[in-house]
Amino acid sequence: MDDVSRKKSEPTYRRVLIKISGEALMGSQGFGLHPPTVERIAGQIKNVTAMGVEVCMVIGGGNIFRGLQGSAQGMERTTADYMGMLATVMNALAMQGALESIGVFTRVVSAIPMDQVCEPYIRRRAVRHLEKKRVVIFAAGTGNPYFTTDTAATLRASEMSCEAIFKGTQVDGVYDSDPKQNPDAKRFERISYDEVLMRNLKVMDASAIALARDNKLPIVVFSLATEAGLAGVLRGEGQFTTVGQS
Repeated sequence: MDDVSRKKSEPTYRRVLIKISGEALMGSQGFGLHPPTVERIAGQIKNVTAMGVEVCMVIGGGNIFRGLQGSAQGMERTTADYMGMLATVMNALAMQGALESIGVFTRVVSAIPMDQVCEPYIRRRAVRHLEKKRVVIFAAGTGNPYFTTDTAATLRASEMSCEAIFKGTQVDGVYDSDPKQNPDAKRFERISYDEVLMRNLKVMDASAIALARDNKLPIVVFSLATEAGLAGVLRGEGQFTTVGQS
């Protein structure tokens, strides 16, 4: 293999945080966990770790319970958000089980202490897990109500000194309008944090985008169904959008 081919096949980043919505684990179901989908995503994570990339993850809980929806239906917001955090722990344990079954060592680290099922969040310990090539799955958001898992993902990525956040979605990047509603929607190859905020493009919530901008942390938005797979996106293959500095 020549030098050009070798460089192209190497991952762009060496330590990343992968953010996946809870809905991504539903598959074709309308609720809950779809084991074949969880296993497929776990296989993509294994391919990335095989490249020598250190991986941490944040998984949402919207497939089980979403705090905002509970609040909108009359539930007290703080209680609803804590219920949403517990849903993310369930998803994290499901992903851990899928990864461990294919030989990937993992740790689930929760912002809400629950020692019988996962570790409490201690930054230095989590960093050490990454250095030992374990996949670290952060659960329970930030441990505080009123903060989304998007914000938790950006916070943990910053604390872990990740080089980028990879956000897996149902579309292959960031568009100027909903591509499902508008067939003429334009996909951005690259867009700045400020433009995402100005256009209200819903890549992540505003606090997450602002935190990523302040820490110069790029956000790569890609489709979980991409043919290149997550490993391909890490090598710069396939379609995706990078949110970064202008």
